[in-house]
Amino acid sequence: MRRWGTRSASRCDAVLAGRHRRPAHAAPWRKLTLWLALLSPAALTACIQVTLPVGGPSPLRESVVDGKRGPKIVMIEIDGAIRDADEAGAFGIGTREGTVARVRAELELARQDDEVKALLLRINTPGGTVTASDIVFREITRFKQERNVPVVAQLMGLATSGGYYVAMSADTIYANPTTLTGSIGVIFVSVNFAGLMEKLGVEDQTIVSGPRKDTGSALRRMRPEERAQLQGVIEQLSSRFQDVVAQGRPSLSRERIRELADGRVYTAEEAKQAGLVDTIGYLEDGIAETKRRAGLSEARVVTYHRGRESRENIYSEVAPPSRLALGGPEIAASLLPPLRGPAFLYLWWPAAE
Repeated sequence: MRRWGTRSASRCDAVLAGRHRRPAHAAPWRKLTLWLALLSPAALTACIQVTLPVGGPSPLRESVVDGKRGPKIVMIEIDGAIRDADEAGAFGIGTREGTVARVRAELELARQDDEVKALLLRINTPGGTVTASDIVFREITRFKQERNVPVVAQLMGLATSGGYYVAMSADTIYANPTTLTGSIGVIFVSVNFAGLMEKLGVEDQTIVSGPRKDTGSALRRMRPEERAQLQGVIEQLSSRFQDVVAQGRPSLSRERIRELADGRVYTAEEAKQAGLVDTIGYLEDGIAETKRRAGLSEARVVTYHRGRESRENIYSEVAPPSRLALGGPEIAASLLPPLRGPAFLYLWWPAAE
């Protein structure tokens, strides 16, 4: 490392030697540490340590966020976009673990713990990809059936589309008084630059093996028969969504579910009146209901975290807020495949309208 200034170099050496010793309890994964210099007009005055993760994720660890004794209730967080791929961090530094992998890992850890007597889903998401939402729903349902434990969903600020889909794995659903939920349906995200290309004199020369191989291409206008075919796919995926709602809300008829599944969002009160949620209450109420369903007078609510992630109480976030948490133009772009192609989403995305 190149150094400017003897005193500042000594400071950096002292910090590196004294403060950056790896504690005995440190996780086994490697870290990349950068020492950055702050320059003032006069001289070098300080150095900053930036620690970046290198390699795979650290092992999951358990934190108790509520209660002091008794069996365990595992709180699973479904936050931000529901996706099967990792989300890149700010400035491309680091990643946020994909929802599917994280939920699977947490359920595997809970599966090995005989003290776990119930699951509490804390859901705060606008939705995500069709497949990721379906896998998370299946993983939770499978755990519930294998362990024969109750599952309660607590809907936070936003639990729409794929978030509501995941909530169908629960035995009962609590909604915060200010929750927005619903948006039952599917959206196909695609853009078209044909008009702009014509103005610029750019011609699409894509060669395909069949007339519908490039259906949904951004380089040309969609033909009526292609639109009809994609609409058929949308209807099938929407029908699956309604099947899941019928499974999770047995008191609702299929006709009533079709009426409710027009894509709109519902307030907590509207959702309760429609039968989409059971009760309006806060997270503490959801915890009390989970205890009641598990037949527990006392219980410890636990969460799982990795490395530098931390939990202090039931409202703590296990990771920094996702840049996708509130939707908007970025969310669909980041959920698309690597080539930024079209995607089918269980997602409430007002910016797409």
